[in-house]
Amino acid sequence: MKKYIVALTALVILWSCQSDEQYEDLNRDPKEPTQVASDFLFTAATVSLSDMMASPNVNDAIFRFLAQYFTTTTYVDETNYNFTSRQNPDNVWSELYRDVILDLQDAKSIVRENTELEQAEKDARLGQLEVMEIYAWHVLVDSFGDIPYSQALQAEEFPLPAYDDDMVIYEDLITRLNNVGALLSAGQGYTNSDVIYGGDMDKWILFANSLKLRLGMRISEVNPGLSQSTVESAVTDGVFMSNEDNATMTYQTNDPYGNPLWEDLVLSGRSDFLGANTIIDYMNELDDPRRMVYFDENLDEYTGGVYGGLNSYGAFTHIGDPFLEPTRESILLDYAEVRFNQSRAAELGYAVGGDAQTHYEAAITASMEYWGLSDDEISAYLAQPAVTYDGSVEQFATQYWIAMFDNPFQGWSVWRKYDEPTLNIPTEFETEVPLRYTYPVDETNLNEDNYELASEAIGGDSAQTPVFWDVE
Repeated sequence: MKKYIVALTALVILWSCQSDEQYEDLNRDPKEPTQVASDFLFTAATVSLSDMMASPNVNDAIFRFLAQYFTTTTYVDETNYNFTSRQNPDNVWSELYRDVILDLQDAKSIVRENTELEQAEKDARLGQLEVMEIYAWHVLVDSFGDIPYSQALQAEEFPLPAYDDDMVIYEDLITRLNNVGALLSAGQGYTNSDVIYGGDMDKWILFANSLKLRLGMRISEVNPGLSQSTVESAVTDGVFMSNEDNATMTYQTNDPYGNPLWEDLVLSGRSDFLGANTIIDYMNELDDPRRMVYFDENLDEYTGGVYGGLNSYGAFTHIGDPFLEPTRESILLDYAEVRFNQSRAAELGYAVGGDAQTHYEAAITASMEYWGLSDDEISAYLAQPAVTYDGSVEQFATQYWIAMFDNPFQGWSVWRKYDEPTLNIPTEFETEVPLRYTYPVDETNLNEDNYELASEAIGGDSAQTPVFWDVE
């Protein structure tokens, strides 16, 4: 797929706009945006979001640990899910509110006030901004549960915003996705500043519908009626049809514009990360050919580092070469995910075209083709008795989870929703795998009343309190 990389000069401006504002900057008034071109804000928000979803850094979102794809050699706090030592929840909260959603809302204000743009171009740009904003909101909800939404980022009116119910937020996000197609189809939106599709509005429509499919499947157990109507409308309107449609962002070859994986695995000069025994053991049992891509052959056999323990770098399997490239793309949503979601939807009786087994096999095929495996390798894998479709949740979720190796937020979400596969208890602290992030320390200190109401509403501010759709 043809990728678009923004000019170096623009990126310099974009990254230089980021700063270390404190809590109050999360509530800057988007109705009075700074005089920055909306193009730059759009790209800045996209880069910030993509960085967070891709990064393995122990200071960031640690999705690769939450899904147990990576483990560490030395730092064990994060692999044992100690959220306080580096304030990981605070970092995720700040990144999404301040550097993603606020920038996108500022960009929307600038677009609306731009008298030089035709209405069709305004609508198309607003559509692109809307899709990215909805994506960020849903990551926040899936990470924390109830969050400030309807009162968020309105500093003058709501300096201490109330928290909204997570299901209500999802309902609104789905409504927004139902309406975004008209905007995206109105005309030509951002082009050079669009680092996902380079202005291909047809691909943006597919992305919006595929995101709607994801949200619809998330709520299949808690609101089956809305789930079914959302999923069926997404498929009817058009979702990803191949890996060429994937929503990804390609990075540049130079620091600091390379993929965060490259920055931590290569540029840092450190040896901090290994393949986790959790995923490597599953893939070994299945003789999964993606091992040769996901992981390095630095040993005679694939041997994952003990999850959550202290590990010798030389004694265990390293991360594979594709993840060591600065230009490695960050995945927001891909074709394999779409077909897995269609498979489960078909199993539930939703009208998504085709049967569950066909979609399941297509999902695995899409994943393997993405990583460059041959038709013979794919056919041999699908023919294994343990892989051949049997309709079980355990088999489906395990294959889905394996395929999401480079989309770790989705891998963590798959495990939470389906309770499969079985993840390891970290060896050092023996902490249970989190079902959500705890609320940021800043919220407990600065927005205490609303924090306490939200904590009570979700059943307690614990990492073991599930988000609303995690009921199985």
